[in-house]
Amino acid sequence: MDQTLIGLMAAFCTTAAFVPQVVAILRTGNVDGISVTMYSIFTLGIALWLTYGIIVNDLPMLLANSVSLVLASLVLILTISKRLQQKKMLIDNPKIIV
Repeated sequence: MDQTLIGLMAAFCTTAAFVPQVVAILRTGNVDGISVTMYSIFTLGIALWLTYGIIVNDLPMLLANSVSLVLASLVLILTISKRLQQKKMLIDNPKIIV
């Protein structure tokens, strides 16, 4: 099996793994189990892998990390946004228990 094909299959699997998390957040709005610290570090790592992929001109690395960066960033942005909304709701309505 060609090494590029193996790379593309690996890239597809690791990138597709983010889709259920994004879909779950969009459907439920629940971000309770998401670690902002972990996703921040992970998103930075993906951006660095993408940069590396650009430098070495590696197609599987470019494709996977481009899409992964978008999906991981989306999880991070949605999580931060939802938590800020929750804090605002608590400040505006201190009698509400979340």
